[in-house]
Amino acid sequence: MKVARPFLLLLLSLVLGLPAQAHIGSKDVYEQVNAGPYKLFVTIRTPNVIPGVATIEVRSSGAAVSSIRITPTPLTGEASKHPPSSDPMKPSADDPAFFTGSLWLMAPGSWQVHFDIEGSAGKSSSSVPVPAMPLSILPMQRPLGIMLALLGMLLVGGIVGIVAAAVGQSRLDPGVAPDPPSRRRAVVAGLITLAVTALIVYGGYKWWNVEATAYAADIYHPLSLSPTLSGNTLDLKIGRYDPDEQHRFRARSNDDLLPDHGHLMHLYAIRQPDMDAVFHLHPALVSANDLRMTLPSMPAGAYRLYADIVHANGFPETLTAELVVPANMPPAPLAAEDASGAPPALSRGELGTAYKLPDGYTMVWDRPTELSANTGYSFRFRLLDAAGQPAGDVQPYLGMAGHAAFVKTDGTVFAHTHPEGSAAMQAMMLANGGSGEMADAGAMGGMDMAATGHPGDHDAGETAGNIPPTVEFPYGFPSPGRYRIFIQMKHAHTVETGVFDADVH
Repeated sequence: MKVARPFLLLLLSLVLGLPAQAHIGSKDVYEQVNAGPYKLFVTIRTPNVIPGVATIEVRSSGAAVSSIRITPTPLTGEASKHPPSSDPMKPSADDPAFFTGSLWLMAPGSWQVHFDIEGSAGKSSSSVPVPAMPLSILPMQRPLGIMLALLGMLLVGGIVGIVAAAVGQSRLDPGVAPDPPSRRRAVVAGLITLAVTALIVYGGYKWWNVEATAYAADIYHPLSLSPTLSGNTLDLKIGRYDPDEQHRFRARSNDDLLPDHGHLMHLYAIRQPDMDAVFHLHPALVSANDLRMTLPSMPAGAYRLYADIVHANGFPETLTAELVVPANMPPAPLAAEDASGAPPALSRGELGTAYKLPDGYTMVWDRPTELSANTGYSFRFRLLDAAGQPAGDVQPYLGMAGHAAFVKTDGTVFAHTHPEGSAAMQAMMLANGGSGEMADAGAMGGMDMAATGHPGDHDAGETAGNIPPTVEFPYGFPSPGRYRIFIQMKHAHTVETGVFDADVH
């Protein structure tokens, strides 16, 4: 309550004077961490306000874990070199492989949570990047506001009464009643005290509003994305978001992008409203804040664009825009590293757990019996060949066993994830000792590098050796509702897009 805020400020000032808080709608981080012999399924639930408390859950497998300590530090910069003291995670009394803990995130931006693990196989460590951003302003509860307002009025009345009594009666002998001049001085002193106190309260009220306005200005908004379609050439301009030096989180650059899986932008185009066409595309940089590509042949209609980028400090963002593709757009082939899918429309009903692909292969989702919001899962998908057997020619796609996009049908949730988890690979490399383009070279794949010796060479690396036809994605749906899931896996030279629907409770 606004009325209560000035009195709260007055109360705090009096007490202190005495001696003596990259995805859309999916803020939580789900990550599979391999820390030497230890395997951790990490869930980090970030706060809606900054400073705020992030809650952390870890389920361990592999070698037995006896203790985990956690430390928050900025992902980059000088402060990342000076971590605070670590905090222990608490093991569950019922399940010794399950640990919980919490940490304060004191400023917006790119953070990391460092895990120090001890167990039967000795010591190990790993880090998980965490984007921290203020998403809302917490309102004051009405009962608390009323209580604080009453306490504030009581304090003001008490101050006025004390000053009036001191002026009118402090020099009188015990038992002597104040004379009229003393009473007049007491009244004048009380009125002056009331006026001064009111000015202090008003000043506190104005200060509060300035601080509240400044905080509201720091509420997270993604950078703007402006698409322009000329023929079949799509131009995407990334706008800055108010580079005010006083608000360092708002001052995000539009020309500091890091390559993630070999590309500066991963662009998903999903036709609306039935989500019956999807494209995973990769525009190329043509200037500091301008990316461009030739669109492949696409069904005409209105598309929602989701553009994943990663900043130099490891902070990921998903930019959004709308695009209308005309019926007469010139045709063009799909690029080698791009992918597309044409699932049945949402209006035709929910898709099952087996999705037939155009070339006769089938993608299967081992869907859990129940899907609940805010619960971490490891979703497993399998690729079968035309004979219904596990595919034997599966190749890495963009350096990974697969890519997934979890999209709520109302557009409020979009999360592009990978088998390791929801954190951007470039941010994972920064958190665990990599930096710059060399970090991206490693991120693109132990698989690329092991196959060819040339990091980031997707074509050569991805055709040199097969990988298992099963992929798992750690993720948790942030809210109930209907979702469409797009899974991309590659076999031989074909990138497949399997599509599944999920009804989340």
